[in-house]
Amino acid sequence: MSIRLVALDLDGTLLDPRGLLGEDVREAVAQLPRAGLRVVVCTGRRFRTALPVLERLGLTGAVIVHNGALVKDIASGKTLQHAYLPPALYPDVLALMRGHGPPLVYVDSYHEGTDILTEGIARAHPFQREYLDDHDEHVREIEDLASARHSEVIMLSTMADDDALGCLRDLAASRFGGTVRTHRLINKNYRGQILEFLSPLSGKWTALERLARAAGIEAHEIAAVGDDTNDAEMIANAGLGIAMGNAVPEARDAARVVVRSNGESGVVEALERILARV
Repeated sequence: MSIRLVALDLDGTLLDPRGLLGEDVREAVAQLPRAGLRVVVCTGRRFRTALPVLERLGLTGAVIVHNGALVKDIASGKTLQHAYLPPALYPDVLALMRGHGPPLVYVDSYHEGTDILTEGIARAHPFQREYLDDHDEHVREIEDLASARHSEVIMLSTMADDDALGCLRDLAASRFGGTVRTHRLINKNYRGQILEFLSPLSGKWTALERLARAAGIEAHEIAAVGDDTNDAEMIANAGLGIAMGNAVPEARDAARVVVRSNGESGVVEALERILARV
């Protein structure tokens, strides 16, 4: 089996537990294009917060952000693919989430300088307020999210403790079934967890497979490395799926190979294994 494309998660994979990119990791990634491999970062981050890492890695071309809801061109910030939350679902998802607290509404407005709309920040969970305090430059507080634009909404999310988000996800499953995709993730750079509500057409693997197909690359020619529940699908479907040593059980169970943790530069080991298959 020959690998032609390498899909890499950021937080928990390329980045260490402090959220930093090690020089050994940067050098290992730089070897991939030299070997003729295409590199696609697939992250739950928004484009703006992924961009500094992409630039340090020296990557060009496409990046998958927001867990596959958007594919952006790194150089221009142009949206190449999107799976926005269907406008008809927005009011119902918003109403459900408001019962928990004011949600975050992520919009595709990079060039306008706004990434997130929210309301009533003072009523948000303390974990969410900590995040907003650090990212307020590109957050716009409005009076009523129900009256905000319903098109080009990437997703709605909320940050809180494990128990609260578990209850909210159970409510969402009973209310929406498969019409809305949810991700429950560890908030690696802050306290607590994140619960996201996205289009059912989103997903890292869905976006990655579409990109690969356009380049004439088959699933068995893809290697994917990740650590969290949002990586499990691409790890399972790639020709070579690799989980980090710090990965959650869903990602480990989906993988053919498990390497060292991100605190031990395990991704360098993963990339060495991939290069051995070129």
